Amino acid sequence: MKQTTFKDKYPVWTLELEKNEVKQKNVSEILDYFKQKIESHPIAVYIATFDNYSHTKGIGGAINPDIKDMKNIIFCFGPEIPNTKVGAVRPRSIAVCELDTKFIIEFMEAPAEKAHKTMEDWAKSLKI
Repeated sequence: MKQTTFKDKYPVWTLELEKNEVKQKNVSEILDYFKQKIESHPIAVYIATFDNYSHTKGIGGAINPDIKDMKNIIFCFGPEIPNTKVGAVRPRSIAVCELDTKFIIEFMEAPAEKAHKTMEDWAKSLKI
């Protein structure tokens, strides 16, 4: 995985996988894979799936022509609420984007190292 900083402040982790490196054939199948990981995790809870691509297209927004699909799976680990700030960094989201020849998996760095490691492991385990 590669770490970058988006807009000079958001730490984003990216994994690019060629389509022939994964079993899944499209974004929805990858999201189903992540949903299974979330639902089998002892404390994670699935919240929703957001169709980022359809939303942006529906409002007439600009979409890079290389992007064929983009959806987010939204979930939360949330084992405790130690202060009010934690609400600002929850829930978590993993974006899955489809290009012609590859899938791109991206998420913001989680404040909890264990949660971040779990998301990184889930993404990396897509590769066959």
